[in-house]
Amino acid sequence: MKSTTRGTLAAVFTCVAAAAGAAPAAAVDAVPVPVPLNGVEKSLHMELPEVGGEVPVPKPGSPEGPRYVEGRLIPERVVPQLPVAAGLPGAALRSPLPHVLGDDFDHVGLDAPASDLRTLGPGLNLDAPLTAPRSGGFGLPGTKLPQAGVITPVLQTVPTADLGLGPGL
Repeated sequence: MKSTTRGTLAAVFTCVAAAAGAAPAAAVDAVPVPVPLNGVEKSLHMELPEVGGEVPVPKPGSPEGPRYVEGRLIPERVVPQLPVAAGLPGAALRSPLPHVLGDDFDHVGLDAPASDLRTLGPGLNLDAPLTAPRSGGFGLPGTKLPQAGVITPVLQTVPTADLGLGPGL
């Protein structure tokens, strides 16, 4: 086997290994963000809330191309809507709550996980000030008023949260 062939195969295997190693990282939907308060707890000699969160990773999609419609010179959706799938940030909070009848601590907790978010950016529709060629007018197009329209953006999500009380932190 020639050295150039071996070098090419080594480069291909290196690229495949790098792509396989990066694939799990690309599949992450949200990045956890812990808020470290241990040092503050030790310096103040008291229990503080545990705080954490999640930041979603946006993933752009592929837009739908223009649609050709009979009778129009310019296709629909000249500027297509760009879909982006991401999520709303999540939060987790657990705070000590002094127990009224004893020395034990109870806690109050709020858990709002990252929720899916689907968006479509705004788009644009245009139509030329000319009609399609007419048979009665020697094959020449007629005139009409130009048309322009903005396709409204879309935002869809279902956020959830859970608030609870319980023993211990």
